[in-house]
Parts: sequence; C-alpha cells; structure tokens
Amino acid sequence: MSSFENVAVFMGGWSAERDVSLNSGRAVYKALKKQGINVTAIDVDRNICQQLHENQFSHVVNMLHGRGGEDGVIQGLLDILKVPYTGSGVLGSALAMDKFRCKQLWRGIGLPTPDFVELKSELDCDKALETLGLPLMVKPVLEGSSIGISKVNSSDEMKPAWEKARNCKGTIIAEKFIQGEEYTAAILGDQVLPMIRLETDNAFYDYQAKYVSNDTKYICPCGLAEEFESELAELMFNAFKAVMGEGWGRVDFMLDKYQQPWLIEVNTVPGMTDHSLVPMAAKQAGLTFEDLVLRILQGALVHG
Repeated sequence: MSSFENVAVFMGGWSAERDVSLNSGRAVYKALKKQGINVTAIDVDRNICQQLHENQFSHVVNMLHGRGGEDGVIQGLLDILKVPYTGSGVLGSALAMDKFRCKQLWRGIGLPTPDFVELKSELDCDKALETLGLPLMVKPVLEGSSIGISKVNSSDEMKPAWEKARNCKGTIIAEKFIQGEEYTAAILGDQVLPMIRLETDNAFYDYQAKYVSNDTKYICPCGLAEEFESELAELMFNAFKAVMGEGWGRVDFMLDKYQQPWLIEVNTVPGMTDHSLVPMAAKQAGLTFEDLVLRILQGALVHG
C-alpha cells in the first residue's frame, strides 16, 4: 500500500455519462478509503491540468466514462505527465471507444462482429435497410451506456433513430441486430471473470435497463457449459487485446440461436455502480468490491 501514497480518483467529467461516472467514482473512492489509502476524489473539469500540477498525485484511478475520459484524451495528458493510471492507454482507449473502428479492426482480423454500415447522411438510411435488413441497431459510435442507441423494427423508425444518434455528434453506424442472448465478459489483468447473461424486458439492454430498472436480470454463473465458456473467454480476451485493451475492461457479446458468438463492443472504463457488471462478475470469482478496486489500482501503469 505504501507505493500508493497520493491516489486520485477521476470522475464526473463532461460527457453524457457524467452522472454514471460520479456514482462509479464515489463507490471506488469509498472502497480505497476503507483500505487506508490516501485518496482524493476529483470531479474532473477543464481545469484538470492545474489540479494535477498542484497535487502531484502518485496514481490515478480513472472512473471517467465516455468522451474525454474513456477515449484517450485524459490518457494522453497523464502520459505526458508520467502519472501511472488505471486501464488502457491512448490507442486502446480510442479504438475501444470508437465502435466503428473497433468493428473494422475485428472484421479485419477475422473476429466475429455483426454486419454494419456507416450512416454518413440521411440518404444512407435506405441503403442500411437494404444491406442489413430488419431489425437493426442505430448507434452513435462515440457514446457509451447505450446513449443515443435505437433498435429499428420498421422502415418508419429509421429516420427518427438516425436523428437521435445524430444529436450525439460524430459518426453513426447501423448494425445488424442479433437475435439471441446477451452476455458480458469482464477482464481483470490476464483473467476473464465469470460471464454474466443479461435479461431485460426492454427492446434491448438500454440505459434504463442498465441503471434504472430493478427488473433487469443478471445471471452469473451464466449457465453455459464450462468448456464452451472457456472457449468464449479466450475469444473475449483476444478481442480485448486486439484493440490494445489493458488492465481491466469488459467485452459485450451476443450468442445467436446457433450459439455463434458476435462481438458487440469493448468498455475500457466499465461502470462501478450498484447496477454494474464487473463487480458482479468479481463477486462470483470470490473478490469483494474492495478487492476488485485494489486489483484495478495495482494495474496502474505509465503508458507513455
């Protein structure tokens, strides 16, 4: 513990996931404080450079979700200052955050991800319907927590879905909807934690299902045969490493009716709230929340 002499927990920020980040950060701050670590909670704003200069933090636990905190921006600053921080470096963060380029990379190296097309304008909506068929998902590529995402079941829903995603700014994709069961694989160091199967009555695992609803079901152990889960764990770990994920993270995937896995996305700063998935998986692996937080901190690196 002595090497963690002045730890900062970064949270809040200016992304659309600010509220979730504050909840994650507070939980992590309390867990570190409980273990006797000298820790400061920082609600990150555009003045963060001055705060870093004034406080001389020995380590940063990054709990910033979304743009500015999960996309390589804060990572680049910490690299310049040579402050060790948790999670992935600049490139890994940027690739994972950008769903479009993440999927392009996976597709390029032969990893399974649902078919997709970029929606550069409203004119591409008809092309997406033709190419992918219905149902499909429309996603802003630079948002997390399912913000701006819509499931499109009819052609009439396509334009409103595109407009909703466009409000988030940045690239938009349409992705073939995979009918099946939704899973997530949490990664901690070189270990893939027990997988979780997600069940919701909503159209998909959206923001409401993730953070508000008490009806969402989390099944862990997930019920898959041990050998099959091990095979999937290897795939998820490879998918994480392919985008240069480091330290800890989460890979979300679907299993279709043929038990074929389809990679959906990578989270390099997953939630750590009372509704969050990584703490659930860690608990199944025999780790308390405090154990998990300490393991994440111990993985802090100088990346630059």
